[in-house]
Amino acid sequence: MRTGSDYLRSLNDGRQVFVDGERVKDVTAHLAFREAARSIARLYDIAAAPEMRERMTFVSPKTGEPVLRAYQIPRSHADLRARRLFSETWAEATFGLMGRTPDHVAGFFCGYAATSSVLAAGGQNFADNVVAFYEQLRDNHLYASYAIVPPQIDRSKPAHKQSDPTLYAGVVKERDDGIIISGAQQLATGGAISDVIHLSCIHPLQPGDENYANCLAVPVNAPGVKLYPRRPFAIGATNAFDYPLSSRFDETDSYVVFDNVFVPWERVFIYRNLELSRDQWWKTPSHLYGNHQAQVRYVTKLRFMIGIAQRMNEMTGNVANPAVQITMGELAAWVSIYEHMLLAHEVTAPIDKAGVLWPSRNALYSAMALQSELNGRMLEIIRELTGAAMITLPSSLRDFESEETARDIERYMRSASSDAKTKVALMRLAWDFIGSEFGSRHQQYEKFYGGASFVVKQNVYRSFDFARANALVDAALNLPPLASDTDSD
Repeated sequence: MRTGSDYLRSLNDGRQVFVDGERVKDVTAHLAFREAARSIARLYDIAAAPEMRERMTFVSPKTGEPVLRAYQIPRSHADLRARRLFSETWAEATFGLMGRTPDHVAGFFCGYAATSSVLAAGGQNFADNVVAFYEQLRDNHLYASYAIVPPQIDRSKPAHKQSDPTLYAGVVKERDDGIIISGAQQLATGGAISDVIHLSCIHPLQPGDENYANCLAVPVNAPGVKLYPRRPFAIGATNAFDYPLSSRFDETDSYVVFDNVFVPWERVFIYRNLELSRDQWWKTPSHLYGNHQAQVRYVTKLRFMIGIAQRMNEMTGNVANPAVQITMGELAAWVSIYEHMLLAHEVTAPIDKAGVLWPSRNALYSAMALQSELNGRMLEIIRELTGAAMITLPSSLRDFESEETARDIERYMRSASSDAKTKVALMRLAWDFIGSEFGSRHQQYEKFYGGASFVVKQNVYRSFDFARANALVDAALNLPPLASDTDSD
């Protein structure tokens, strides 16, 4: 098994990551990425622990060695449950705050490999390539991130009509041994600390966009690959007390620039094919597997959210207040609904003719459609419960350490059930979760991680069983006459 130290050593590989106009020499040492990388390392250590072998691994059918269960293609409801328990274990280690851990994109490649015949429509060699690459990821416990959304430059025009044909990442040259990719793609969450970038496009492409209709993989340190993260929040996290979450779990989101990057044919899975660029998401279970993991992570985060709220109520002595209980009851209802919708992915999951289990489309996309709207409502509930508590805190940990300030802080900022430092630590946690830059990014992330809400709602529309609903309408319209109607005739 790959350990955390194995993973951290592998990141010092010459990758090009830029922050504040400078190239990062070592992402495992730079303040922007160090703790996030260590958080991922802890996930590998959890999976490698002998006592976690059954929960976290399965046996590779190729090598006979234990590999991450994230790469298990489910063929039964028990298999999908096992994948959920694996992802839940990792999500709890990051409190659901790292959305693109290695088990996310692993699900996409499980989906491609499980139904490689879909990709074979573009040529059997591409199907063989994706199966071989899936096996490489699986048997080496690799961490793949992805960039599948084109830059927001001019969305009024298709890719091939942009002012420069190399603005969007696409093919600029074909060679006997592979292809050359140039252009940019977003939103590579976790890209700076992953092993591999999966480049594809989930946006609709039009005739003429063939150069951008690809699916491929490149190492993060491949020549010409450059990552430009947004401002990493860990840079401003001066200490773990004041920024308990920002300092540890900011996986960062990056623009990926492909500057004439060579990709060998064996790492190309879809090539200049508009139809397959669309079908990879919907005619394989890839999108379902990846987002099943995302919902496991989200439900874990909701448990953490409601735990913060309840702990604040207990600390302030409000837990028995009927108004607080009613408000918390609403929050608990939403958390419970999401948890049970997650379980419905398994219970109602169909198995296709090839014996591959697909998570329930309707349950998954319904949860995602509500998530973009209700997540904000749940955060608002917590804001209402805390009142001014999160914004009447001492300026920093140093206020507890200064002889001039410590006495007042300790006297006036305590609660009925705890000392001041314990109370402030909880409120700092709540603020970092909701109000900090890190917290605000998470609110935006949960709103759009599955795409624009109208796209997700269209997915629900397409997966809903309208035939059954219409059958009820037909039955109602064809009810026999009442006896009284017949008598009156």
